[in-house]
Amino acid sequence: MQTVQHKKLVWHYFKEPNAEDVLTIQEKYKIHPLIIEEFSTPTLRPKAAQYDNCLFMSIHIPLFDTKIKTTYAAEIDIVICENVLITSHDKDIFQLTDFFNELANDKSKRELYMASSPGALMRFIVEMLLETCFPKLDHVSEKLDYIETEIFADHEKEMVFEISLVKRDILNFRRTMKPQRSVLESLAQKDFRLIEPELKPYFQDLIGTNIRIWNNLESAKETIESLEATNNSLLSNKLDMTMKVLTLFSAILLPLTVYSNIMSMSTDIPFHTHPSAFWIHIGIMLFIAVITIILFKAKKWF
Repeated sequence: MQTVQHKKLVWHYFKEPNAEDVLTIQEKYKIHPLIIEEFSTPTLRPKAAQYDNCLFMSIHIPLFDTKIKTTYAAEIDIVICENVLITSHDKDIFQLTDFFNELANDKSKRELYMASSPGALMRFIVEMLLETCFPKLDHVSEKLDYIETEIFADHEKEMVFEISLVKRDILNFRRTMKPQRSVLESLAQKDFRLIEPELKPYFQDLIGTNIRIWNNLESAKETIESLEATNNSLLSNKLDMTMKVLTLFSAILLPLTVYSNIMSMSTDIPFHTHPSAFWIHIGIMLFIAVITIILFKAKKWF
C-alpha cells in the first residue's frame, strides 16, 4: 500500500493488495464487508454503490497487450470515504501509477488535484483514464490505414490475419467501454452523499468523453467490416480468375488428350512411316488447340 496526503485528503493506492492491506483498510475506515469482497474478487461489470459511510465504484479501462496484440479490460476498484480515496487494481495500469507518483513527488500537482475532496480527485482519475483511450484509438486508426493500403497493394492474403486481429481488438475495446456509461450516468444523475452536487456537470462531461470514444469505436468497427468485405471480394475475384485459367487449360488440353489417346489405340498410326511423323502430330494438336481457343473466344467464354 502507498499513500499520498494533502491537507485532510488522503489517497491510499493499492496494486495487487494482499490480505493484510485489505484488513488494515477495513479496520481503519470501517469499510463494509461487501466492498472488501469486491477487493478480493474480480468485478465483471462496472458498478457504483452507496454504503453507510462510503461509496464504492468499480470501472474497467482498456489496456493493450503487445504480445497477443489485443485489448483487454483492467479493473479499478475505488472507495470514497470522508476525506479518503482508496484505489485498488491487480493488473499493471501504468497511467494510474504515473499519476499517483506525480502527486506523491510534486506539491503543485497535489494542490491542483487534491485541494478539494475525494470525489473531485476521483473525477480527475476517471477523466485521465478515459483520455488514455484516445491514443489507443489512434493506434487502431493507423492499423486500419495500413490494412487499407496493403489490401490495394495485392497483399490480400496477408491481410486476412491482420484484419482478424484488429476486429478482435475493436470488439474487446467496445466490450470494455460500453458498460462504463451507465456508471458515469449514475454519478451525474444520482445524489450520492460523498459526491458534491457541483461535480455533476463534470461527470456529465465525462459521459460526453465516453460517447466520443464509443463513436470512434463505432466508426472503426464499420471501417474494418468494410475492409474485410473488400478484402474477401478481392480474394474471391482472384480465386475466380485462377479457376477460370485452370478450367481454360483443362478445356484446351481435353481434345489434345482425346487425340493422343486415339492415336495410341491405333495399330496403324497415320504418318508412322514419315520421318517427321512426330512433328506432324504435334502440328495437328496445336491446330486443334488453336481451333479450341478461337471457339472459346467466339462464345465469349474468356
